[in-house]
Amino acid sequence: MRRRYRRHLATQKGTIVRLIDAVTTGYEYQGFWGSFWDIIWWFLWIFVFIAYLFALFAVIGDLFRDHKLNGWWKAVWIIFLIFVPFLTLLVYLIARGNGMAQRGAAQAKELKAAQDSYIKSVAAGSAASPADEIAKAKSLLDAGTITQAEYDALKTKALG
Repeated sequence: MRRRYRRHLATQKGTIVRLIDAVTTGYEYQGFWGSFWDIIWWFLWIFVFIAYLFALFAVIGDLFRDHKLNGWWKAVWIIFLIFVPFLTLLVYLIARGNGMAQRGAAQAKELKAAQDSYIKSVAAGSAASPADEIAKAKSLLDAGTITQAEYDALKTKALG
């Protein structure tokens, strides 16, 4: 009985091998870098994936930037982004894209105003009047920190 079983297995294995030989094509795998078009295809998919990640993080950032949207609605959007990411991303960009652009522009305007006020405050503090510079130089001369020649050079420089 064992011989019969072994013979049966041997014929099954031979059939499987012949079947595999019949199914295989003539294509020989050339490795990851084997074909130029395989490389192009990989770059395309990597680009699509990175673009998707950029859009996903922009949507998540916009969700938390929007102060008018209720917290529960933010949670619903996040849940849908987790379970149906591509469709939810498209729906969000279509439905709330205009508001997304307005919120981004408003935030950029606020940052620009804050940056400008900071630059003005720093620039105003360092630009002393010529009289202030001469007074500082005179106090340094009186303290003995600088000589009369250095004081005269600072005074000439301050007066322009």
